[in-house]
Amino acid sequence: MTEREWNVLLPKDIDPAGPESIDDIASFTSISEFGLAPDDLKPHIDQFDAIILRKAELTGAVLEAADNLKIIAKHGVGLDNVDIDAASEHGIIVCNTPGANARSVAEHALTLLLGVNRRLVAMDSATRNGKWDRQRWSSHEIAGKTVGLFGCGDIGQVLAELADCLDLDVLGYDPYLGEDDLPDVITKVEETSTLFEQSDAVSIHSPLTDETHHAISAQELEELGAEGILINTARGPIVDESALVTALRNEVIFGAGIDVFEREPPADDNALFDLENVILSQHVGGVTREAMRRMSTGAAECVRARYRGETPDTAVNAGESDS
Repeated sequence: MTEREWNVLLPKDIDPAGPESIDDIASFTSISEFGLAPDDLKPHIDQFDAIILRKAELTGAVLEAADNLKIIAKHGVGLDNVDIDAASEHGIIVCNTPGANARSVAEHALTLLLGVNRRLVAMDSATRNGKWDRQRWSSHEIAGKTVGLFGCGDIGQVLAELADCLDLDVLGYDPYLGEDDLPDVITKVEETSTLFEQSDAVSIHSPLTDETHHAISAQELEELGAEGILINTARGPIVDESALVTALRNEVIFGAGIDVFEREPPADDNALFDLENVILSQHVGGVTREAMRRMSTGAAECVRARYRGETPDTAVNAGESDS
């Protein structure tokens, strides 16, 4: 077992439970001392044995300079801000905390779905401005409708359970999972076109990869149709934002609930801001106190495992397993 204390780089915002659980083996530095950009991190990265990562971008150039780095423990699930191939080349384990924020993100997706369906934000604005017209806000119940899941991992499966409680039917598209991997409440479909054509709402729960970048664009939105709702709590670039703006503006779809953007934070002139049929939030699907604690302690557990010379159960690359 490693005897010396490790230097661990922490994200700016982290529940203290995680660092406290490994303070017997580690000392800590906040990334706020350097900054999130690759050029900010590169001159300092060789100081650290481990990183608990949220938003910083770990490019190949940064990892090449990380002479002492042994593990990148993602505080969350998505690893699109890590060059995993470069990490593997340099013997750095990359792991994440799958499932830690699943309930929180699923609840947020459902909240957006319900809010868009009843046009809550637009109705709130009209009410505050004295535009009282009850007939204008007539809407439909969601019971008996179909929600499609674009990605059926931990978050999608929790959302499916919640949707089932509201008498929604659930379809799921995920090329990496078979029917035996899914709960009975999800009916698997093999094509994205089937998912969008047969769903009244589609909620995105896939990682951002080369394959999923702009996987949802004009064609998929047209297939969703004029009564359809799109929910994205995964990653912004999975949706072609320009195509989404056009679809919302022209009422190709009914509405959207968007927690993530192609650029974050979005520019002040983002065209989505001018539309009434979209509800926007700030990439906060997984930001609940409960999820933040689970992600913090889960990432810390990965660091401890690596300190012991073990490969964490949630490692996504080969890396090196010896200390």
